Amino acid sequence: MDTQTREDLLKLFQSKLNQAMRLYLETCSRCGTCTEACHVYASTGQVKHIAAYRHEIVRRIYKKYFKGQGKLASALGEPKELTELALEELYEAAYSCTGCRRCMVYCPHGIDTQMLMSIAKLLLVGANEEPEILSMLADSSIEKGKSLDLFKEGFLTAIKNLESQVVEKWQVEAGQNPIPMDQEGADLLYVALAGAHSIIPAAAIFNAAGENWTLSFFEAVNFGAFVGDPSRTKLILDRIINEAVRLKVKEVCICECGTAFRVMKQLSGKQPFKVSSITEVHARYLREGRIRLDKEKFKDPVTYHDPCQIARNAGVIDEPRYILQNLTHDFREMTDDVRYNWCCGGGGGLVALGEDTLDFRMKSAKVKVDQVQKTGAKILATACENCHTQLSNLNDHYQMGMNVQFLSSMIAEALVQ
Repeated sequence: MDTQTREDLLKLFQSKLNQAMRLYLETCSRCGTCTEACHVYASTGQVKHIAAYRHEIVRRIYKKYFKGQGKLASALGEPKELTELALEELYEAAYSCTGCRRCMVYCPHGIDTQMLMSIAKLLLVGANEEPEILSMLADSSIEKGKSLDLFKEGFLTAIKNLESQVVEKWQVEAGQNPIPMDQEGADLLYVALAGAHSIIPAAAIFNAAGENWTLSFFEAVNFGAFVGDPSRTKLILDRIINEAVRLKVKEVCICECGTAFRVMKQLSGKQPFKVSSITEVHARYLREGRIRLDKEKFKDPVTYHDPCQIARNAGVIDEPRYILQNLTHDFREMTDDVRYNWCCGGGGGLVALGEDTLDFRMKSAKVKVDQVQKTGAKILATACENCHTQLSNLNDHYQMGMNVQFLSSMIAEALVQ
C-alpha cells in the first residue's frame, strides 16, 4: 500500500472517531463474556468469529496510528500496520458480521460491534475493496433519485397492474384508487421494497383500515448502509425524506426491511413527520379496531423471528406479539427474552451478496435452526425481507419443513371483510 492511500484511509478512520467510538475502542477488558454471544461462533466454533476478535482487528490499527503507545511501542506487537493484508482481515471480519448487536447486549461495557465494523467497511470503501455488487446497488439507488422522471412512467404502469390483486384481498369503494401514488396531503407515505409481495398485502391492509395513504416512488432498502458508506447512505435516505416533505405527509411507514427502518428511524434526524415500521402501524390498526382478523385462518402453530434491526436495535418487540395474539390461537415464543434472540444470519448485506455467502450463511446459522425447531411450530413468521430470505434458505438447506411467512402477508390473508 502506498503512503498516500494509507494517509487517505487513516483520514477516513479518523472521521469515525467520535466520543462513543473511542469508548468502544478503548474499554474492552477481554473478559470473554461475548464469546458465546455471536451466532457465527456458536455455530462454527471458530475463534475469529468471536466479537472481541473482530474488535481487535480494528483496535490494533487504532493503537498504531491514533495512540501514543502505538508510535512508541510498536515492538510490543499489539499495534498493527494498515496494509493490504490488514484490509483482507477487515473484510473477513466485517462481512462475516451481521450487525445483530447480540454481543452488545452481553458486553458489560456495551461495546457496539456494528459500530466498530462500520470503521472496517468505510476503510474498505476508501480502498475500493468493498463488495462490488453492494456498491453497484447503492449507486443504482442514487441514480434513480437523480432521474426519477425516467422511471416514473414505467413504475406507475407496474403499480397499475397490481391493483386487481389488491382488490382481491380487500374490496375498495367505487372510485377509490387501490394503490394511490403521489398524493399530496396523505397521512401516511408507505415505502415498500421492489416487488409485489411488499406492496399488495400492505395496500390491502391500508385500504381495510381506511388509511389516507400514498405509495413512495422509492424502494426502502438502503444499500449505502449495507456497504458502509455514510455519504451514499445519506443520499439514498434523502430521496425518501424529500418525497415525504414534498407530499406533506404526517407519517413515513417503512416496510418489512430491518435496515431500512433502522436507518430512517435513527439516522434521518428531526423531521416534520413520524417514522414507523409497518408492524407498528398494523398493531395500531388492531388496537384502534380499524381492522379485524380471523384467528381461524392459520390453524398450525406459529412462531415469530424478531429481526435484529427492528427488535433488538430499534425496540419494536411488543407490536408483533400483539398482532399474533389476534392472528392465531397457538403462538410459540422462540426465547424467554427477545433481547437475546439469535440472529437469523442474513443481515449486514450478507443476503444481498446472494450465492457468494450462501454456504457461510447456512453454516453460521445452525443455532438459529435449532432454536426454531425447538418451538415445534409449523409456521415461521418474520417482518424483514432479509430475514425471510435467510430463513427460507435455512428451511430448504436443513429440510425444516416450515412454512416461512411475512407477518404482513398473514395479516392480509386473515382480514375480515
